[in-house]
Amino acid sequence: MAKRKVGNLLGLAVLGYLVQRPMHPYELSRSMREHGDDRSIKFTHGSLYMVFGQLAKAGFITEHETSREGQRPERTVYALTDAGRAELKDWMRELVAEPAHERPHFVAALSMIGALHPDEVTGLLNDRLSALGRQRDEARAIVEGADAHPLFLVEEEYRVALLDAEIAFVHGFLARIGDWRALWAGFHDKDLHDKDFHDKDFPGRDSHDKDFHDEGD
Repeated sequence: MAKRKVGNLLGLAVLGYLVQRPMHPYELSRSMREHGDDRSIKFTHGSLYMVFGQLAKAGFITEHETSREGQRPERTVYALTDAGRAELKDWMRELVAEPAHERPHFVAALSMIGALHPDEVTGLLNDRLSALGRQRDEARAIVEGADAHPLFLVEEEYRVALLDAEIAFVHGFLARIGDWRALWAGFHDKDLHDKDFHDKDFPGRDSHDKDFHDEGD
């Protein structure tokens, strides 16, 4: 993916909202929360103002007007520039067309799952299933209860699809743990050292770990 002057996805959201009209950071923040976009892009008051500054420095947004109400501090309203509009479209095309290699925490945990006893892993995965189910119910409720065109709900539908996929994976993994339990539990019952566990009992694991960690460098 291209190296961008502002690579924070919060910057993408700011550019997207400023397409509608010039806004003050506080107004944009309120709009993002009202539309539920804070579920997809996490931000704070400080991080939002920082991104506004970065976008202005890059020439993607510019001061539109400054106003003051009574004794309150001045408020600067920002507008999108032509360069910002071009950056938004180019960035969106890249994100939609090119899959990014993401590194979720769960993937990292799965790569080292043998460090835990299979019985403990079974309990933890069942806890995860409960949490995933609650998240899926929440996302489905948003889709079903929204008074909006489906176009504006695709991110929640995508979230539901991802949760469905992970739930199916965890159910399948739990079923396989039963087949592997005797071998897996034996590593812990014999109290083998980590070196023995990875090198001796799982041939080829070294190359897998190296690939995983090389990708993270």
